[in-house]
Amino acid sequence: MTRPTALAAAATARLAAAGVPSARFDAEVLLAEALGIDRGRIPIADDATPEQAAAYEALLARRAAREPLQHILGRAYFGPLTLAVGPGVFVPRPETELLAVWAARQVGRGAGIVDLCAGSGALGLYLAATVPDARVVLVERDPDALDYLRRNAATAALAGTATVLDADVRDPGLPDRLAALLGTVDLVVTNPPYVPEGADLDREAAADPAAALFSGADGLDLIRDLAPLAARLLARGGALGVEHDDSNGDGTADLLRAAGFGAVAQHRDLAGRPRYVTGRMDP
Repeated sequence: MTRPTALAAAATARLAAAGVPSARFDAEVLLAEALGIDRGRIPIADDATPEQAAAYEALLARRAAREPLQHILGRAYFGPLTLAVGPGVFVPRPETELLAVWAARQVGRGAGIVDLCAGSGALGLYLAATVPDARVVLVERDPDALDYLRRNAATAALAGTATVLDADVRDPGLPDRLAALLGTVDLVVTNPPYVPEGADLDREAAADPAAALFSGADGLDLIRDLAPLAARLLARGGALGVEHDDSNGDGTADLLRAAGFGAVAQHRDLAGRPRYVTGRMDP
């Protein structure tokens, strides 16, 4: 039998030596998973059984090899949501919650919302869960991402409020498929692929699908297509929020202005990095 606190301390040192940036947090989360308890109960938990210690060792070995924590757990937390994630879908990042919070403040009860390049559904499903009676359409084309998106959208709390559309935002026929929405939507959000080709990524980020990461030489290819599509979807006074690479705040803002958006503003994350750009269709 081994005290959980001793297991966590040894695991923290091991993960730190492997280059895991959040070694203590990850060690404790994985220990809680192996013990079947909340992380906060580790200091008062019973000694780990040999079976629990073995299960913990298996989880630690995967994390020490730099497999993303969310892939090991099979879930990611985003605001009030617990999202199914894994290989084949982009893992939502905490900094994207800033865009989600901004977006929720732009609309009221019954708002029509579209999430383009929805991935796991983090943005759109956050809004479905936090905006009363919201009507949310989530657009995604990748088959693997769609599997996770459909699972997440089917949760009991969101059933009936979120519609998944299997479509490519670059498809010239997409506006026809969305004809009933053109000029009526209150809010469009998107966290599209935006990393410039050839950019260096840490090992965890590199585990995300390339199709969810890269967007041309400057990282703006998808945003060039998304901005005019969003402009067609939005009603007068409707708002758009776009996450972007931290090198592309100015470029993203210029693309929104070129698509006809006013009140274009750049926003930074908690680390002070350019993170997302917003705009509004003039009323």
